[in-house]
Amino acid sequence: MRSQFVGFILIAAVFSAQAARGQTQSAPDQAGVQAAADNGVTRDIDPEIAAQIYAIKAIDNHAHPVLPPPRDKVDRDFDALPVDNMEPETDVVAWRADNPQLPAAWKALWNFDVPAGAGLPLDSESLKRLAAAREAVKAREGLHYDEWVLDQAGIRVMVANRVAMGPGVDLPRFRWVPYADALLFPLDNSGLAAETPDKKLFFPLEDRLRGRYLEALGLKSVPATLHDYLVQVVTPTLEHQRAGGAIAEKFEVAYLRSFDFSDPPEQEAARVYAKWVGKAPSDSGPDSADYKVLQDFLFRYIARECGRLGMPVHLHTLSGGGGYFGIAGANPLLLEPIFNDPRLRRTNFVLLHGGWPFVREAGSLLQKPNVYLDLSQQSLTFPPRTLATWLREWLETFPDKVLFGTDGYALSDAEGWEESTWIANRNGRQALALALSGMVRDGEITRPRATAIAEEVLRGTAGNLYAGSKLGN
Repeated sequence: MRSQFVGFILIAAVFSAQAARGQTQSAPDQAGVQAAADNGVTRDIDPEIAAQIYAIKAIDNHAHPVLPPPRDKVDRDFDALPVDNMEPETDVVAWRADNPQLPAAWKALWNFDVPAGAGLPLDSESLKRLAAAREAVKAREGLHYDEWVLDQAGIRVMVANRVAMGPGVDLPRFRWVPYADALLFPLDNSGLAAETPDKKLFFPLEDRLRGRYLEALGLKSVPATLHDYLVQVVTPTLEHQRAGGAIAEKFEVAYLRSFDFSDPPEQEAARVYAKWVGKAPSDSGPDSADYKVLQDFLFRYIARECGRLGMPVHLHTLSGGGGYFGIAGANPLLLEPIFNDPRLRRTNFVLLHGGWPFVREAGSLLQKPNVYLDLSQQSLTFPPRTLATWLREWLETFPDKVLFGTDGYALSDAEGWEESTWIANRNGRQALALALSGMVRDGEITRPRATAIAEEVLRGTAGNLYAGSKLGN
């Protein structure tokens, strides 16, 4: 009975909120709300808090939307380091074709039902039917398809982490976050690429991306000195991206090396750069210790420039895709010297994906005035009750430093960026409702305070963090 009551409240809240704006409820949105209400977790969710959470049009702090038709089939700019062509790993359940949350997403988005008597994963014929249902919506929505996907999840603005934006993924619903990693590795990277099969794929991608950055500046190669590299390549690239609409810069450097950035003087970095720049791959590559000095200097330089330009720095801080990912090197505590650097206090940092498995370490870093974290990917990977455990701890300590996010990503034919966005949105809102309901029930906060925290997490904190970009407009 309580679950049915929560379901009624959730649906009524969405209808009420849309009616106030003169809108009608779409079938996929309603299906998404009903699917969430049908989850047994709702027995522990306060109906009033749930209704308020589902009525908020969110700012999604991090995702990888794919361009709408006709470019959807050839778009590879949704990630600088796509994780769909690596050696096999043990995927988390949420990434698998038998993810039990997928049927609810298919029903909500495409009105697609798993054939009677069939199970997961879908067989080839069912996958064809699913693809046809998805393509029918794409044909109907056309260039507005990506906006339609956001509408199904109640997302007002999606912060799109892409190499480049494009038609259908643009203002005002999408805001751009490009990549800065390619600027960290200006020398011959063949030695680094030889370290693991994953890096063998990744470093050529970084080299090509750096080539795109150079071409945009009218250059064919990196300059001969570090000073010229900084003033002719690094700073102009960041300024060019900022002028092109970028609201932040993203590092997925954890896929390429550890977070243990030292603080070398510029003279030492310049020595390394001059020694190795222009060396062909056939020559002996940069000494790894030398090259690390240069990377460490460049990271701080880029972070400082981002602060000057008013762009937060996004950092991938979750155990990433691939069987060779260095989990220990992605411990966000390794970044504490960066956050404590007085020269970088004008730079805001966002720990994307909340640092799992180092969730308490990530949470402790929120005491730094310029550090935030988001729920992206965690909201896809973990069921609401699991996520709510450490989310509650974050909200009990630093509620104004936590951002909502999905990390919507094209994972497979069965789970595109659309499904992963829908699932992560549902899980994230339920986890938030669970955490806040428990805090109210235990007398930690009042209902009005719970409402205020929900507003902060779902859109208020992002609006303040990117204030100069006016995400609410």
